[in-house]
Amino acid sequence: MSSAQATPPPLLNIANALTGVRLLLVPVFLVTLLAEDGASTGWRLAATGVFTLAAITDRFDGELARSRGLVTAFGTIADPIADKALTGSALVGLSMLSIVPWWVTVVIMGREVGVTVLRFSVLRHGIIPASRGGKAKTLVQAIAIGLFLLPLTELLGASAAIDLLRWTVLLVAVGLTVVTGVDYVLRAARLRAST
Repeated sequence: MSSAQATPPPLLNIANALTGVRLLLVPVFLVTLLAEDGASTGWRLAATGVFTLAAITDRFDGELARSRGLVTAFGTIADPIADKALTGSALVGLSMLSIVPWWVTVVIMGREVGVTVLRFSVLRHGIIPASRGGKAKTLVQAIAIGLFLLPLTELLGASAAIDLLRWTVLLVAVGLTVVTGVDYVLRAARLRAST
């Protein structure tokens, strides 16, 4: 094994920096979402822009870490925490504004917190990486949140098609959230049993 392969990647790298940026964008996002009680089209568009920017960092930080050999224990743990902070702040904010029902926020955030605690509880046995289902869940959640963040009714007028699209994507996100949560529990059980 060469010394280059044996050297762990630096903690301060582009992938971890993107994760940090995502965390820093969470309070900015909340301020823009809750401005004027969520009633301003301009502020809602700004909130959508901040959320989209933060979500884009999630798309690239893991890919950069893997492709450039920059995977760190910090990034493996901080990345999902940043995801949960962004998703959680969006759902709680939308529920506070009575745009998304609280039961959706409770189900999704209950799963997210539960999986995070589960990942920490099995760290001594190994790391549970994100699954394809987990990545699909994150993508669909982001699309659903984006559809509810966008002031589509204000911009396009009330429409049954807009409501149907929003709710369909949101319910798919809830379904993926529950199914992948069960998958993580099973993977954690297998990891514990194998060590």
